[in-house]
This record gives sequence, structure tokens and C-alpha cells, in this order.
Amino acid sequence: MAKGTDFILAALAAEGLDHLFMVPGGLIDPLLPAIGRQTALTPIVAAHEGGAAYMADGYARASGRFGAVVGIGGPGLANMATAVAAARTDSSPVLVLSGEVARAMEGLGAFQDASQATLDDTALMRPLTRLSATVTDAAGLNHWLRHGLTTMLARPRGPVHLSLSRDVLTGDVDAAYAPVSPYFADLAPLGLPQAEAALAALTVALTGGRTRRAMILAGAGVADPASAALLKEVAERWAIPVATTLRAKDVFPEDHPLSLGVFGYAGTRHATAAVFAENLDLLLVLGSGLNERDTMHWTLRARSKAAAIHVNTDMDELTAHCEVTHAVPGSARAFLDLMRNRLDDGAAADAGRAARRSWLDTIKAAPRFYDTDTCARPGAPIHPATAVTALRRAFPRDGIVLVDSGAHRAFMGHHWTAYEPGTYVSATNLGPMGWAIPAAVGVQCARPDRRVAVVTGDGCMHMHGIEVQTAARHRMPIVYVVLNNAALGNVWLRAHTEGPVPAALTSLPDHDWAGFARALGASGFTVTDPARLDETFAQALACGTTAVVDVKTDKACPTPVYDFAAGVAAWSYHE
Repeated sequence: MAKGTDFILAALAAEGLDHLFMVPGGLIDPLLPAIGRQTALTPIVAAHEGGAAYMADGYARASGRFGAVVGIGGPGLANMATAVAAARTDSSPVLVLSGEVARAMEGLGAFQDASQATLDDTALMRPLTRLSATVTDAAGLNHWLRHGLTTMLARPRGPVHLSLSRDVLTGDVDAAYAPVSPYFADLAPLGLPQAEAALAALTVALTGGRTRRAMILAGAGVADPASAALLKEVAERWAIPVATTLRAKDVFPEDHPLSLGVFGYAGTRHATAAVFAENLDLLLVLGSGLNERDTMHWTLRARSKAAAIHVNTDMDELTAHCEVTHAVPGSARAFLDLMRNRLDDGAAADAGRAARRSWLDTIKAAPRFYDTDTCARPGAPIHPATAVTALRRAFPRDGIVLVDSGAHRAFMGHHWTAYEPGTYVSATNLGPMGWAIPAAVGVQCARPDRRVAVVTGDGCMHMHGIEVQTAARHRMPIVYVVLNNAALGNVWLRAHTEGPVPAALTSLPDHDWAGFARALGASGFTVTDPARLDETFAQALACGTTAVVDVKTDKACPTPVYDFAAGVAAWSYHE
């Protein structure tokens, strides 16, 4: 027999976790002594339940496993709602555990009662998760925990929520836990008939098409290391140019000769030119949901002249884009493996490789980026692209950067160079402001061997900057770079053209974020001169603890999203 609390902690450790993110509270009091009875899980206490859930999300993305967060029901769980929704839209596996009153107290007016008799926590979480369920008896804990994890790890992945009554936490569990994670290890299902038909079309495009010009658009479905390695191998073997979505920016080395960079929001000129080329034979889309930002505001379907193959595990996304020539349900990794083993590698393939290299040379003869002069602009206030470029010089090649939501996302997406899979992390679908600040704590827990940095804005710091304290308290050497333009940057760029009131409503005070950091136990640096960026970033990386670099930036800088903006302006909906 084990107490419910001890059973939960042992189960999480058996699944391979080594950190648990939380905010203590009355409804989970029994968990606290249980944490002291074990050593496998390191507890990380966040400042806010939303921050704890963001940390679990970051841990999941960086570890390749899943993240776990625990807090009280009612206000605690409600504080997690946005974080859980962000995990849902990005298919990030996060286990959310919330404490609840004892069954005998439900509906009697107990403090913070959010059981099914009152607020109903499970109903609150149901639209945001793959599964939301109430566990009222310790006898059912083993079943519901394993069922929840199975639902979370099945494709498409996403968060699950279990509301645990006090009876469950304090009751005895008479069960031996068997981990479910191994069931999903290396699982790569593929619709073989559809894949075979797509492979035949791909073979024609690579070896015998009009121009033998084919390219890959890689999305989040190839973000895991094994898929990214296969992508690189296949691309090199058949000389196939590769563009990525913004979320998958790091899945293919951006300094590779076959790299076209990002397509869509904040994308490169090379990627746009290749995708919309009149003589492109075939576009192979791997693991992208083809949402607004991945498709240049949905103009991909109207402007691209190429036949298209779309491989995705999410059938909803496949059927939403049924105009593709071949829709292949299944794993992008499995399809890449099929390509590696089955594509023709004879004389016709040699001709195709030569044709694609020649085509790629033509594309790369033109400039890759917009506004390259802004990457080293002198004078104050500092241009955001200048700060991004300086951080890239100072930051290790294998370091992990997290990018928040705001104008800085566009500057990072366009001007940052990602070299390795897993080194560029961002919540790109729902994209809540401030996500990256606590998520970096989870990433650093999962990857203590890597340097971790965050590029965020002052608006994001207003929302979740307090979690710098969590990083500092745990002595995590995370470097937070605040591109501080005293504004809600992206919104201000639109609003200030509408008059003084919209401009004022989207402006912010110029706070001293370096002083804020020092007050929380971190190191703080302020940069007003671009000539001081390199040395300041070096100092922040070398200081050995959490550091905040307050970079005073210019808010009146157009973001490098020109191709995307043109797509928005030209777009019309076609059923």
C-alpha cells in the first residue's frame, strides 16, 4: 500500500521525470511531506500557477518526455488556463494535477471548493485539454493516471488534467504502477497506401519531372532529434532544398547549403522565392498544421503552382487542407524513413540533384534577408536587429534560446540563425505573452548541460517577469534579454498610426529591468549603446547566475515580415 501522494510521485519518477513544477496551497497540503519522502523528483516552486504550467511546458519541449505541474483547484487551476491552452495548441504533453476538497465536503461551502458540485474544475479544463477528469477515490488513481498519460502521449499529443480529491491524496493505493511512456517510444505510424502513392509522385518530381525541382517545407512534426536527423540525411542525399515554418526554425541547420530559412511569418526571401516559384514541381510539407503564419496568411494554396504532399499525424489538419495532391496520415519521421529506403538513387537521381542545385544557386544569388543594415545600426536607441545579431555572436552554437511573443519574435525569426534541433523554442500558435520567461526554467531543468537564454519584451515582463525570481532562487544561469522599447511593440506599430490615444494606450513606462532583476536575486545589466552589447552579453553569460539584460531599444522599427504582410494584403478566401 502507498498513500496517493507517494503513488503519484513514484509514478512520475517511473515515467522518467526528474522535476515537478508547482505552487503549494491548502488543497495539496498532503503532497508536501510526500515530496520530502522521495528524492527522484526535484520540486520547483513557481511564483504563480500559470508560471508553473509554463515551466512544465518548457520542460516537456526540451526533454522529449512530458512535463508535470500541480496546484490547487479553483483559483490555482484557473491561473493555469492560458498556459494549458498554449500547450494544447502546440501539442505539448503536460500533465496538470489539481487538488480538490474531500468528497464529503463537496457543495457545502468549503473554502476554494471547485468540485463538480460547484465551479467544476474538470469542465473548466475540458475544452483546453485532451482529457479532463475527476478522481474521487484512491482505488481509481492507478487507472486514471495511466489513462491520462496514455491520452496525453497518443498523437496528436496535448495536455491532460486530473482533479484529485483529498480522499485520493490521503487514501491508500493498492496497485503496482506500470509506466506507459515505453508504449509510445519510437511510435511512428504511417498510412502506407497513401504514403506509397505520395512516394511515387515524389520520385517523378525528383527524377523525371518537368524541372526536377522539389523542396521540403518542414514543420513541428520533425522537431524531435530523430526526425530532424532523418530530414538532414534525406535532403543531403537527394539535394532537396529545405524551408521550415517559424516554429520549426531549428529543425534544419540554417547555415546548411540546402537551407532556405523560414517560410511564412518573419520568413526569408529565399524561402518565399522557392515556395512560389513558377517552375517548382513538388512541395513536400512535413508535419505542419498549415496555419496562417505557416502559409503566408493562407496564400500558399492560391499562389503555389506545385503539386503538394502533406504528411501529418493530425487528421483534422489534413482534412482542413484537402486541396493537396497527396494527403498522407501519419508520422513525418516514418515518411522520411520510407524516402530514405525506397527512393531511386540511380542515374536519373543524379540529373535531378544537379537540377535542384542549379535552381537553388539561382535563388541564393539574391539576398536572403531584409534590412541587413539594421543588424549593425549605430546610435541609440538600439535597433532590435542589432541586439539580436550581437546575442547570436555571444551565444553558444548549441545554446537554447526561447522567444516570447511580440515584435521581438519577428526580429528573432528573421535575423537569428538556428544551428541545431532543439535550440529555438517558442509557443507559436496561441503565443501568450510572457510564456518564455517561466518556460525557460523548465527548459533549463530538462537541459542542465546547455546554456539557456530568453529574448522577450518589456510587455512580456509585465505579465510574467516575476518568474525571474524562480530562476534566481534555484541558481539557474538563464540569461533574460529584454528588448525594452517602452511599448507593446507589435501593437504600438499598428496603433500609433491611428492617433495619439491609441499610441498612448500601447505605450509603457521605461522601467529599470536590471534593477528589478537585482531586487529578485539575479544579476542585472543595462545597455543603451550598441557598441556595449557584445561585452554586456559576455558578462551576463559569464556571471554564473540568472541575469537580466535590459536593452533599451527603438520601438519605431518596422518588423521584417514584408512577405507575410504582402500575403495578408493580397489574400482572398477561396473555399
